[in-house]
Amino acid sequence: MLFKLTLGNVKRSLRDYAVYFFTLVIGVSIFYVFNAIDSQTAFLKMNESTRDIVRLLVNMLSGVSVFVSAVLGLLIVYASRFLMKRRSREFALYQLLGMSKGRISAILLTESLFIGLSSLGAGLAVGIGLSQLMSALVADLFEADMSDYHFTVSLFAIIKTAVYFGIMYLVVLLFNGIAIGKCRLITLLQSGRKSERQRLKNPILCVIVFIIASIGLGYAYKNVTGNFRTLNNKRLLAMIAIGCVTTLLIFWSVSGMLLRIFMSIKKVYHKGLNCFTFRQISSKVNTTVVSMTVICLMLFVTICTLAASFSVRNSLNANIKEYCPADFEIALYRIENNTVKPIDIKEQYEQAGIELTSGFEDYLLFYMHNTPQLTIKSLCGENYGYLLENYPFLDLDIQLDIIKLSDYNALMEIYGHEQLKLNDDEYTLLCNYTSMADIYNVLLKSKNDIQLFGKTLYSRDGKCVDGAVYLSSQPINAGIFVVPDSVLENSGSEAASIFIGNYSAKTDEEKEKAEENALASYRKAVDRDSLQSKYPDSVLTLSVQTKRDITDSSIGLGGIIALIGLYIGVVFLICSGAVLALKTLSDTADSLGRYETLRNIGADEKDITRSLFIQTAVFFLLPLALASLHSVFGMKFAGFFLEVFGTQRIGISIALTCIMLAIIYGGYFLISYFSQKAMIKK
Repeated sequence: MLFKLTLGNVKRSLRDYAVYFFTLVIGVSIFYVFNAIDSQTAFLKMNESTRDIVRLLVNMLSGVSVFVSAVLGLLIVYASRFLMKRRSREFALYQLLGMSKGRISAILLTESLFIGLSSLGAGLAVGIGLSQLMSALVADLFEADMSDYHFTVSLFAIIKTAVYFGIMYLVVLLFNGIAIGKCRLITLLQSGRKSERQRLKNPILCVIVFIIASIGLGYAYKNVTGNFRTLNNKRLLAMIAIGCVTTLLIFWSVSGMLLRIFMSIKKVYHKGLNCFTFRQISSKVNTTVVSMTVICLMLFVTICTLAASFSVRNSLNANIKEYCPADFEIALYRIENNTVKPIDIKEQYEQAGIELTSGFEDYLLFYMHNTPQLTIKSLCGENYGYLLENYPFLDLDIQLDIIKLSDYNALMEIYGHEQLKLNDDEYTLLCNYTSMADIYNVLLKSKNDIQLFGKTLYSRDGKCVDGAVYLSSQPINAGIFVVPDSVLENSGSEAASIFIGNYSAKTDEEKEKAEENALASYRKAVDRDSLQSKYPDSVLTLSVQTKRDITDSSIGLGGIIALIGLYIGVVFLICSGAVLALKTLSDTADSLGRYETLRNIGADEKDITRSLFIQTAVFFLLPLALASLHSVFGMKFAGFFLEVFGTQRIGISIALTCIMLAIIYGGYFLISYFSQKAMIKK
């Protein structure tokens, strides 16, 4: 009898359970997909460095999964509250018929187990299917070979998903049992009664609050974008707090202004069912100000996280060819008494009896120079106060790197880049780090000359030139001066000994062997302990980089950022869509009498359905619209951090984010609308 009653309840409440079931299935499938990555990548062909990065990713995802499970758990509890409220009269009827609260709890427990197990099974089935697509995504992110890949099912991920899901569901069942135990019969019977009157807020107060909130939001936007470099941690937190509070105030004021505005437009307000529609929208927004604020902020975080993470990944992969055009690099120097001094690479190799250039086809051994005469401060001129005010955290006394023109051109020949031509009294400033380039360009407009070792040099270009010397995966060159050789002759300004070269090997296998030999020779020739004993008062910098290591690290970092951003973004989207959908269903359930009244007074069914669609669309679009506005400035703020990685294909990243919003957030909108449509017809 209990099972028959439970099954009948589930069938009868199937429309109510649609959002709940959809949320559980998506949550379970996403949880499985990201926790099965370890088994999915086990059959991919990767080098050991990339596999280590994937192991790091798996460990990070395990930590993120705890956060995700907590968020999904709160969402399930929220959804259960809706279902409990929706069925209050049903539970009251059971009590009137003599059923005990324990029996009602047993019915609810059986229903929850039925829905939970069904959603767990369906979610795992969907997750196992999606995980195969995830394998292709992981292979693309980490540039792995899928030739040995085959269909996989992760038993560990299934067990982990089931355990986390079981814990979340136990909490929900406990909550439902407590809620049933505390409910009084009179409360259950009166749960559906609501006052038909809607209290209107003072319109003048709403307008004042809206204006103040808009000004505050604009102030926060200006500070995080226009005055970004003057922000410290406290001011940044203050701007975030202002953004959150003003978002809350905007929704509060809009909920009071919205109805007043439409009421003042008589032709629109009295057309068709608009008066009913606008009042319903105002009522929904008015009772969910806090929820709308939280959802808006979650959507904002989701948009920025997804767009930024995909952009970083695309940029890191695209940067390799441009910023890492050689196979091997060594840089040795030491700092003693705040002065940079070189450690001769050739001397170290000769002492070890090793040929430095063995295995290299194209190579260059040169010195980087610097001097206290050439700092950012020396370039300031009349802009010194401007830098202090707008860039308070910039070290103006840092010594800038200098390279001979002949060394630079020889290096560009190895890189396959264009070479420079300078007159005896000219210099060129190389910089590809956008923030520093902007600073230099301001300085060069007012002060075009530098004094270097008794000679006056003038900028050939009058601005920065995009370029770099060191191997990297990002545009991080913060300034290198290229000067004629004669300027540095007998200057004694050598600061670092640099060796850069390309292997003579041609195939990938030969290059891998050549790299192993080059690294082995470096480890034998450059011994930190012996150098430290030779220079006991110096801080040593011994650096060796290979294109292969830079590439693997870049691809790995991009993959980690993209997957974690995707994981968090999808979960936040699920939560935002589910909460809005459940709220609209709850409000519609409370307003069924109003829709019946509309029919009784002769309202057309199409007009009623149109009214419902407009209500749902506006309710979903309001937080999304404000979140999109936040995201414009949020992405501009993020751009200051992303410039170190580059912002390649940002348009594609934003397009992918919009597609995900349309699928998940739009999916909840459609489910919510059609469920409400069926509810009011019923």
